Amino acid sequence: MRQFPAAEIEQALDYGALADALAAAFASPQVEAPLRLAYDVGGADAPGHLLMMPAWRRGARFGVKLVNVFPQNGRRGLGAVNGVYVLFDGETGLPEAVMDSDALTNQRTAAASLLAARHLAREDARTLLVVGTGHLAPHLARAHATGRRLAKVMVHGRAPEKARALAARLAAEGLPAAPVEDLAAAVAQADIVTCATTSRAPLVRGDWVRPGAHVDLVGAFRSDMRESDDALVARARIFVDTRAGALAEAGDLLQAKASGAFDEERVEGDLFDLCAGRVTGRAGADEITLFKSVGAALEDLTAAELVLARVV
Repeated sequence: MRQFPAAEIEQALDYGALADALAAAFASPQVEAPLRLAYDVGGADAPGHLLMMPAWRRGARFGVKLVNVFPQNGRRGLGAVNGVYVLFDGETGLPEAVMDSDALTNQRTAAASLLAARHLAREDARTLLVVGTGHLAPHLARAHATGRRLAKVMVHGRAPEKARALAARLAAEGLPAAPVEDLAAAVAQADIVTCATTSRAPLVRGDWVRPGAHVDLVGAFRSDMRESDDALVARARIFVDTRAGALAEAGDLLQAKASGAFDEERVEGDLFDLCAGRVTGRAGADEITLFKSVGAALEDLTAAELVLARVV
């Protein structure tokens, strides 16, 4: 059984190739994947949650991502999210690989956003705004730059010093990145807005977004979180990674539904529909598109198989 640390996973995967692999997986789905399972496993003084995301392709391979979320780990100098991905042989049940789940998740999540943007963002989009400065943020910036010549990458974060550090890091990699503090002004300039935060209050507001923009919402993976306001959800054409996952967990949509600003019938398609050609992505230069991602176990299995194919 092979073990793959984060560095080896990042070296094996690139966003374009992984987006291609995800497109093929969503277009001809052979993977079965139930909704994410969540359990409260913490103690009275140390709350914690175990998330389980299994997926399988019968007779081929199956895998499961085990992720632990312990919010108070920061007091111990530890990260709040830790986990592993385990890949098994589908004929024998023998474990084939254990992989760092953070690296795998970051790569596949960014590649899924790239895949959606291929269908939903304007081809001439040149200005990107990254909202959030966590581990996923640089991956989203790099993914959206894949196959697209960006003229400007703006970085906004709750802590300005973190935004400056991330912008400097991206600039050192060759992206035209700079920090911004005025979020409303930055949104008004952006052709693509990608947002990866744990916010419980709207950050990107509908009256800020310019005609023709594509909004990529990656954070807010629980019903009590949101990154957009009702106005944006009401104004945009809505697409999701998977209907079942988004309509069960996406706070951006569930809270807008509760207020009357959104109805489930307004979801025009998910990645299965877009990749199979059952729905049209961007249909006009001035429309606003919104892609809401909560993550799918199909993406983890596809990414893990690609790592194994490229390294072994």
